[in-house]
Amino acid sequence: MLEKSTIDFIKNQTAYSNKAIENILQMQSEGATIPFIARYRKERTGSLDEVQIGEILKLSSTFDQLNKRKTSILESIEEQGKLTPELKDKIEQCYDLTSLEDLYLPYKKRKKTKADIAKEQGLEPFSKQIMAQTLANPQQEAQKYINEALPTVEDCIKGAQNIIAEWTSENIDVRDFVRSQMRKNGLVKSKVIGTKKEEAITYKDYFEFEESVQKIPSHRLLAILRGQMEGFLRVSLITDDEYILDKICERQIKKASPSSSIIQEAIEDGYHRLLQPSVENQILNEAKEQADKEAILVFAKNMRQLLLAAPLGTKSVLAIDPGFRTGCKVVSLGQNGDLLAHTTIYPTAPTNDIFGSETKLLDLIYKDNLQCIAVGNGTASRETETFLRKMIKNHHLDIQIYVVSESGASIYSASDVGREEFPNHDVTVRGAISIGRRLKDPLAELVKIDPKSIGVGQYQHDVNQVLLKESLDETVVSAVNSVGVDLNTASPHLLQYVSGLGPTLARKIVEYRSEVGQFSTRSEIKKVPRLGEKVFEQCAGFLRIRDGKNPLDNTGIHPESANIVLDIAKDLGIKIDDLIGNTTLIKTIKLSKYVNENIGLPTLEDIVKELQKPGHDPRGEAQIRELDDSITSITDIKVGMTLIGIVGNMTNFGAFIDIGIKENGLIHISQITNKFIRNPSEVLTLGMQVKVKVLDIDVDRKRINLTMKGV
Repeated sequence: MLEKSTIDFIKNQTAYSNKAIENILQMQSEGATIPFIARYRKERTGSLDEVQIGEILKLSSTFDQLNKRKTSILESIEEQGKLTPELKDKIEQCYDLTSLEDLYLPYKKRKKTKADIAKEQGLEPFSKQIMAQTLANPQQEAQKYINEALPTVEDCIKGAQNIIAEWTSENIDVRDFVRSQMRKNGLVKSKVIGTKKEEAITYKDYFEFEESVQKIPSHRLLAILRGQMEGFLRVSLITDDEYILDKICERQIKKASPSSSIIQEAIEDGYHRLLQPSVENQILNEAKEQADKEAILVFAKNMRQLLLAAPLGTKSVLAIDPGFRTGCKVVSLGQNGDLLAHTTIYPTAPTNDIFGSETKLLDLIYKDNLQCIAVGNGTASRETETFLRKMIKNHHLDIQIYVVSESGASIYSASDVGREEFPNHDVTVRGAISIGRRLKDPLAELVKIDPKSIGVGQYQHDVNQVLLKESLDETVVSAVNSVGVDLNTASPHLLQYVSGLGPTLARKIVEYRSEVGQFSTRSEIKKVPRLGEKVFEQCAGFLRIRDGKNPLDNTGIHPESANIVLDIAKDLGIKIDDLIGNTTLIKTIKLSKYVNENIGLPTLEDIVKELQKPGHDPRGEAQIRELDDSITSITDIKVGMTLIGIVGNMTNFGAFIDIGIKENGLIHISQITNKFIRNPSEVLTLGMQVKVKVLDIDVDRKRINLTMKGV
């Protein structure tokens, strides 16, 4: 039915080559994943990255959905007996969903309209005569249509106008014009509902608000729409209706005639009653979809940064989930994250048991040889941190304190995953374990939590939830595969995100590991039930085995490229073990010598990078936070103060900074740097330590405005 191919459709919307598009679609059809294609098939993609490959695959899916919609529309119109060859050709050649729905609009099944009733009364021929604008006396012509249902000339003319109004509303050119005007000149307007003014104080900035639909930032539009959803605001799209109507009339009314006023009234009715509300909803929905995409992109970027935060590694940890009345939950974790002990201390108000708390902690530190302390950043965090610093100083301990984000820890502690891992401990112990493990390896721990619960986005509950989940899942998969996973220590929750695996195979790998013992080579996972050659191809390059039989198994070099490395080592007259990490020798390799029909320079360059840094973790090292001990609450902060803070969350309009108290400060995007930036992520990253100055404090609204300029 369709002449246009998927490749042509994608090519017309991107700058990618036909060959790359064709290869990517073929590899996907053969079961290849995006991380695998991006990392190990660069020659076939022209070195496109994961984002570009994902864009191609999404466009392919869009093309398939468009074709399905065309088929459905053609079948529907054909069933009505109204499918002409010309209409069929228009539908088949249409590759824009909005235009496609415009073509279908006159044939769409719907409730009976005023125009439908008028047509049933036989007024369609009369309507066509009026629109032809050739009648000398429309009123006289109307008398021919008078009957029991239409007793007067006015009734006949009104019925004809209802038909003309619908024709105007369904006219493709008219709809395109109105859409373009609303997109270009429309203003989003919000107004508070009078009776809700006191309840709606959160939306005070939008009580009487207007902004161009083209320019309104995503966070502002989402805030307004949330206010509408909660019943506090009325939202509309306003435009120059008079100008639009004049232009429509110019198009529809050819010349002054006895029918002109009748047509003009019909056009005005059709515009206000049918066309304007329909297009307004469409433009607002488009704006909402765009805002959703931007918000989801922010969330995904933040999530990726959080997942790729630097790990502490294999150190034993004392982890504390702070609290006042209920005390601080304390756990001792071994080097591999296993739970050694747990207790509760009460070093803060109202108990203030300093001596008892110190005694318990010192006992754990010495007994389990703990190397660092992880403190959750929630309630009582600052007070607990102050207590710990005094304890370390008084007892001359060589131990570092790290403050860890608690976001999502409570979700994990009450989840099926948490219960499965620690069935004999309550949620408070699990929460402290999550904080400690998050310091040791953020990626391994955060994959156990629904990304939406981690709170590093803007308006995540207001955006399209299907798109949000899809984007965050892609982000987790990308992050996991960019780092690589230790085959002998990874949990099933981490393994499931490795290219080609999934939850079922991840569990089977862990079960096999428990029964048979640790893997000594990557190829041994082929012995895991249901893990075949195709799955091995997809996952092997992202798995790591430390101190295994094959030194290449602790690198990102895919097993399929092992022979190349053997050839290189042989040509250099050394063993692979002596080649790995030997930067001086590696730099002498002439890569062009090893290019063949399957492996080109991009793959060879990746192989060399892996040989230079075997087992390299791209995430860096965990950083210690430095805060001012004199600042414990918002009342301690004064305008003009310079503080140290941690970037806790980023949005399109700025960054929220943890300055060590309950309330976060906000650096507006305009206060981040003196140069123009479009997004805070151009300068900042989550977890980054920054020096800021206090610009303004609103204690009642608990708002702290900060700047990085000139600090």
